[in-house]
Amino acid sequence: MRRRIDYRPGAPIRPELAAGVILVHRRRRDLCLLHHRDEDRWCLPKGHVDPGESLRDAAVRETREETGFSRIRLGPEVGEVSYRFYRPGERHNVYKSVVYYLASTAEREPRPETPTFDRCEWVGFPAALRRVPFETDRAMIRAARRRLARKA
Repeated sequence: MRRRIDYRPGAPIRPELAAGVILVHRRRRDLCLLHHRDEDRWCLPKGHVDPGESLRDAAVRETREETGFSRIRLGPEVGEVSYRFYRPGERHNVYKSVVYYLASTAEREPRPETPTFDRCEWVGFPAALRRVPFETDRAMIRAARRRLARKA
């Protein structure tokens, strides 16, 4: 598994803004995880915010591109995470902020538009917490589970 390379304090840094979702199936209440082929890790749908694009629009667009689901209902903001890492190909650090939203769909069969992901699976919250490798993702999954519990 290729791991995120540690932040290097002496290298230049560039900010990146992204938006993503914790995508929950409307009836079954399990959530969608994507498998990143090159890094052999599970993650949540997310991606860069384009210039002039809102966070909400970016979250929906990226989720559609990464999962192929076209009917996504975007809900409230769940939280924001930030982290730093080094990007060796460009020889700089990245300070990335990601805003996550709760989202739902009734669709089940993914049709990813990007080759970055080789699998997409619906899993329960406990399994999702075990599969994602980063604490930032686990924190957003736990926040989404708490929000859903309040609605029930």
